[in-house]
Amino acid sequence: MSFFSKKFRHDLLYSLVKLVMRIFNAIPRDLAVFIGACLGLAASLVQKKDMHKAQRHLLLTMRDEVTPKQAASLARSMFINFGKNFADVVRMGRTFESQIRPLIRVEGIEHFDKVYNRGKGVIGVTGHIGNFELLAAYFANAGYKSAAIGRELYDKRLNELLVSNRESIGLTNIYTDDSPRKILKILHDGFVLGVLMDTDSFRVRSELIPFFGRLSNTPVGQSVLGLKTGAGFVPVACLRDGKGYKIVIKPEVIIERTDNFDRDLYTVTRECSRVLEQIIREHKDQWIWLHNRWHTRPKEEEKQHDPSYN
Repeated sequence: MSFFSKKFRHDLLYSLVKLVMRIFNAIPRDLAVFIGACLGLAASLVQKKDMHKAQRHLLLTMRDEVTPKQAASLARSMFINFGKNFADVVRMGRTFESQIRPLIRVEGIEHFDKVYNRGKGVIGVTGHIGNFELLAAYFANAGYKSAAIGRELYDKRLNELLVSNRESIGLTNIYTDDSPRKILKILHDGFVLGVLMDTDSFRVRSELIPFFGRLSNTPVGQSVLGLKTGAGFVPVACLRDGKGYKIVIKPEVIIERTDNFDRDLYTVTRECSRVLEQIIREHKDQWIWLHNRWHTRPKEEEKQHDPSYN
């Protein structure tokens, strides 16, 4: 019975996603974004457990910066922004060039071009903030050789929809369990590789890295790739900005290399994480606070604060 109920839930979700995609692509963008916002608001009212989790994470990390009332408001805004972003993501395969790209402005493109033009590849360091799907779409559509790395979705039909959406705007899709040689070749060929580095996952190599003042299990695969290939690390995010978006590109993260690879691996991951945190702090309502970012704890909790992290 549990098998069939699980299959029923998956079938229902897939059918709903297909229906929403069909509707959102048939109506004007402003109306689609408005409906997305309403769906996000409804989710914040219905998903009380997730609302509580988001507020708890906000207060856990920024107790001195936000009050419980502000945390609740930020969490609700997070849901609404997610709904708006979803509306544009499901429409981007058909309308990115004509309706979405004109609403995107870019800050710091000189930082990006400086690294991209070296021809050794770019690690686009980002996280689950703003519209990260549109971020990859923008660079692919703008003519940069671009690829996005991510985990395959549990439902193959939903995964096919996501991949098809990405490939429709010229983006190369790479799974986290693809051959390392494939990923290395992508960078050797001078591609931009977008990486979400703000998840606590047991599936990939990770290290405990400071994030909002607490050690957080952080993927380091992107750091290994960058250090081995000479690709540059460029923090970037696509943030909601009025009716459109603002892509923020920070200067390349550069560290002084040593003869200790593990030390360099830790250092560059820490510095990338630090810049990502700064972006999130400036746009608190646009990061998905639902992730169990601090789930994995160090064996000795008293060592959780890195003295070099200020």
